[in-house]
Amino acid sequence: MDRNPESESPKSHLRGGASLLIAAALVFILLIWLPAYRWFFLGSLAIGVVVAAILYVWNGYKPVRADDVENKRPLGLE
Repeated sequence: MDRNPESESPKSHLRGGASLLIAAALVFILLIWLPAYRWFFLGSLAIGVVVAAILYVWNGYKPVRADDVENKRPLGLE
């Protein structure tokens, strides 16, 4: 019996926003419980905001044009 593993959907009890809410609650609990985690979180958040701002400004000055993209359909879908 050959079974196609791609046809089976992943068995997950948490769907959609429930996983996001659990992740946010874990971060919140760790921020309260572990003081060192607060500094790591703030540093990571600051780095993420700086990188996002740099990419936003860079894209404003040099936007990606259709001519810049070599393989527009990597999966061959039309």
